[in-house]
Amino acid sequence: MGKDKNPRRVADNEAMAKLRMLRTSPQKLNLVAALIRGKKVERALTDLTFSKKRIAEDVKKCLQSAIANAENNHGLDVDELIVAEAYVGKNLVMKRGRPRARGRFGRINKPFSELTIKVRQIEEQA
Repeated sequence: MGKDKNPRRVADNEAMAKLRMLRTSPQKLNLVAALIRGKKVERALTDLTFSKKRIAEDVKKCLQSAIANAENNHGLDVDELIVAEAYVGKNLVMKRGRPRARGRFGRINKPFSELTIKVRQIEEQA
């Protein structure tokens, strides 16, 4: 009599985590996301831990959330997870400004972005 259950947005062997309103430009965030694409999650966490980029800490939190979702919500084995997808999107841009010479106004854009990470369980070949 009630509503049907929502269909899953990812496959049965996948889990997803999403971070919104990250205070960095999508171009800078994509550099860090490219660092972990296609890697095993253990190796990706290590790379993010020792990365010098400021946003790497937030990307690491998102990856840990995706791993936790895979383990707790979908019952996947953590040791066999890889980062299947890590993609970046634009979010809002705050427009700020600064007075400049001769009565002009220098525009300062403060962009936000969002990050989606999908992890997938792979079966090891014997």
